[in-house]
Amino acid sequence: MQIFPATDILGGKVVRLTKGDYDAVKIYADSPYEMAQQFIKAGAVNLHMVDLDGAKDGTPVNFEAIREAAKIKDLFIEVGGGIRDEARIEAYLELGVKRVILGTAAVKNYPFVESAVKKYGDAIAVGVDAKNGLVAINGWLETTDVSSVDFCKKLRDSGVKTVIYTDISKDGMLSGTNLEVYAQLSQIEGLDIVASGGITFEDEIKALRDMNIYGAIVGKAVYENKLDLERVIKIANGGDTL
Repeated sequence: MQIFPATDILGGKVVRLTKGDYDAVKIYADSPYEMAQQFIKAGAVNLHMVDLDGAKDGTPVNFEAIREAAKIKDLFIEVGGGIRDEARIEAYLELGVKRVILGTAAVKNYPFVESAVKKYGDAIAVGVDAKNGLVAINGWLETTDVSSVDFCKKLRDSGVKTVIYTDISKDGMLSGTNLEVYAQLSQIEGLDIVASGGITFEDEIKALRDMNIYGAIVGKAVYENKLDLERVIKIANGGDTL
């Protein structure tokens, strides 16, 4: 299973939100580039980056910060947050970003997802953010009436290979993730699921690995020293202890 340390960027700084609340922000580092280097020292080969300013209002506020991180060789970077047109996709891929995550655009303009997947293939992923089982958009500020699990199946049927699924109620709470929904999502054939939101315990890494979940995003638990990234990566690769 792939591990993606998370770097959420707000105003150029590395932060974490609690339950997606922009008024509940904690700053962990001044530079996403420096944070990425720390992750690499722990054995990371992937990086999940989110432009929180972009997710909220669609503007590429943190493009330069992402550009710096994308200069790091041998690091698979995926980026999300405010990517709502082809020009933004192109701009990130030209930086060397390997996968671009569509979120709000996937709900509000589904034909855009279909055309992007047709053109860019596996370089396109979709972030499905769920609140009480329904898809949330616009930086988690608005909840739709769309079933999150059904939406994942629809994405698979449209050719989407990778879905990053986040249970907002768990995100940033350091109380565990929603293993039940990942067990359900793991049954969708032909779709790589990346688990996100609230992963706090080593046993959850083992459980997700054993479900054959493709990947897991770790964020606040690593920043708050609840999880050791080096151990998490080794567990994800098949070991139960160091």
